[in-house]
Amino acid sequence: MIRLTALATIAFTTVLPQSAAAGDARFDYFSYAGRSQERITLGPGQYRNPILSGYAPDPSIVRVGQDYYLVNSSFTNFPGLPIYHSRDLVTWRQIGNAISRFGQFDFSNQWVSGGIMAPDISYHNGTFYIVSTNNRNFVITAKSPQGPWSDPVWLDFDGIDPSLFWDEDGTAYIVNNGPPDGPAKFPGHRVLWLQAFDPVAKTTVGPRIPLVGGGENPPHLFWPEGPHIFKKDGWYYLIAAEGGTGPDEKHSQIVFRSRMIGGPYEAFKGNPILTQADLPTTRPHPVEAAGHAKFVTTPSGDWWAVFLAARAYAPTFYNIGRETYLLPVSWSADGWPTILPHGTAIPFALDKPASAGVTEPGTPQNGDFSYFDNFDEKRLGLGWMGIRVPAKSFYDLSEGRLILAPGHRFGDLSAAPAFIARKQAHATAEVSTALDYEPDHEGDRAGLVALQSDNAYLFLGVIKSQGKRQIAVMRRETAGDPQAGKAVSSVVLPRGARTVRLKLTIDGGALSASYAWGRSGWRPLQTGGDATFLSTKKAGGFVGTMIGLANETHRSNHPAPAAP
Repeated sequence: MIRLTALATIAFTTVLPQSAAAGDARFDYFSYAGRSQERITLGPGQYRNPILSGYAPDPSIVRVGQDYYLVNSSFTNFPGLPIYHSRDLVTWRQIGNAISRFGQFDFSNQWVSGGIMAPDISYHNGTFYIVSTNNRNFVITAKSPQGPWSDPVWLDFDGIDPSLFWDEDGTAYIVNNGPPDGPAKFPGHRVLWLQAFDPVAKTTVGPRIPLVGGGENPPHLFWPEGPHIFKKDGWYYLIAAEGGTGPDEKHSQIVFRSRMIGGPYEAFKGNPILTQADLPTTRPHPVEAAGHAKFVTTPSGDWWAVFLAARAYAPTFYNIGRETYLLPVSWSADGWPTILPHGTAIPFALDKPASAGVTEPGTPQNGDFSYFDNFDEKRLGLGWMGIRVPAKSFYDLSEGRLILAPGHRFGDLSAAPAFIARKQAHATAEVSTALDYEPDHEGDRAGLVALQSDNAYLFLGVIKSQGKRQIAVMRRETAGDPQAGKAVSSVVLPRGARTVRLKLTIDGGALSASYAWGRSGWRPLQTGGDATFLSTKKAGGFVGTMIGLANETHRSNHPAPAAP
C-alpha cells in the first residue's frame, strides 16, 4: 500500500489554520484499495491499459525533449486541469494542476459536469500553452508545466474544444468545433474551424476557415470533437472524434489530410481509425466509447496515440468514467495512420515504447493499487480535489488529521461543498475512514460520499436525525429526490461511541456499507445495494465517481464555509 504525502506542487495551495469549532468533522485517515475486474498478467517489457485509471477523459499530450506532459479535462473540480509527467509514455506522475488558485476560474452555478473540458497542451519557444473551454474559450500559459499557470485570457470565437497547432514557420493556428454558418443540416451537425492565433497578443487573427463541415466520409459527420492538426511528410493531418461520447453512442476517431493548412481536406476511406463501436458490448470486459485521440512522437520517431475509453462492468454501464489509454500508431504505404484495425478490441497489455526513459515514481495511476493518507503532512497532496472553487480554505491539517468545517449542501450549485475527494479508479474498490464528529443541528452530517453528479451521490456517515446521533446510508439518485437524498438504513449510536469507522465497498454495480466503533468489528449497514445509479448511463454527465470526505450543515442561511 502506498502512503500518500504532500508534493512540492500541491493541490489545495491555501491552508488556513482554524480553531476547533462546533460542527467540525475530524478524519484520522483515508484508505483506498482498488482492483480491476479484468485480470491481466504483464509479460517482460509490457505496459497496462489504461495508463491513467479512473476519471481522466480528453487527454492531450506534448513531448519536450525526453519529457512527455499530459493534461485531462477536470470540469468543475478544483484544483483542476491535472498535469502529468512521464519519460516512458506508460508510467505517469502528477506534477501539478493548471488551475490551482482561488479566483483563477469561477465555476459557480455550474453542474459537476460543467466547467472546463477538452484541454489541449502544447509548447513553443519556452512557453507551455493550454487552450480549453469554460463556457467561453480561453488560453493559459506557463514557463514550467508544474506551474504556476496564468489567469485565463478569453478568446473571441464560438464553439468548444480548441487545439493549438504550431506550423514549421512558427505560425500558430487554433482548430475547434463550432456551429455551422446557417441552420444545422442534420442532428449533431458541427464544423471544424481554423483560425490563426497571435501568441504575443493571445488572440485569434484573420478569417475563420471551415475545414470539415459534414458530407464527407462518413456522409453525416456526427458531433465532431477534440480536433487536432499535425504535419508529416508535407501533409497536414486533421484528426477528430465523432459519434458522441456517451454510453449508447458510437464514439470513434477519424482522420483527414490536405497539402494546405486551410484545406481542402480529404477523408481517409478507411475511417474510423479507432473505435470499439463495431464490437458487441456483451463481450467479456468490454472497453467502450473509444476516441478523442492525440498523437505524439517519441525521440526515435515512433508514433503513439493517447485517447479516452471506458471500462464497463456490464454492457454500457461504467461508474469510474472515461480513462486515458495508449496505443501505437501505424502508417500505411500511402501515408494514412491507423490506431486500431476495425473489429479489434483494445488490448489491456502490450509492448512498451522502445527506448523508454525512467519516470520518477509517485502515487500509482493504473493497474491494481492501494494507498493510505493519514493527513500528517502540512498540505494535501496532489490528487485530492473538490467541487467548484470555494471562497477560501475549508480544511485544516494542524492536528495531524483532517478537519473539515461545516459546508454547503450537495446539489447547491452556487457554492462549493466542504468535500475533498479522489477518483474511484477501479470497478472494485474499498474505501474507509475514521471520523470524530458531533453534529450541531438537525440534518447536519459528515462522512464518506461517493458522487457522480449533483443529483447522484451516496452518503455514509454520522448525521443528527430526530435529535439523535446516528450512522446512516443516504442516496440521491435523481433530481426528483430530496436534496439530501433518501435514507436507506440507519442505526442510533450509543453515547460512548465517539470515533466511528466507516467503510464503503463497491463491486461493479453493487455496493455495501459498514461501520464500527471502539474495538468492535465491522457491522453491515447495507449489503447488496445498487451502485448503478452512480453510472454515467443513469447519472449522465462526463465525469466519473469521486469518493471522499465531507461535512455538510443543513442550518438555514449558512455563510460561505471556512472551505479547499
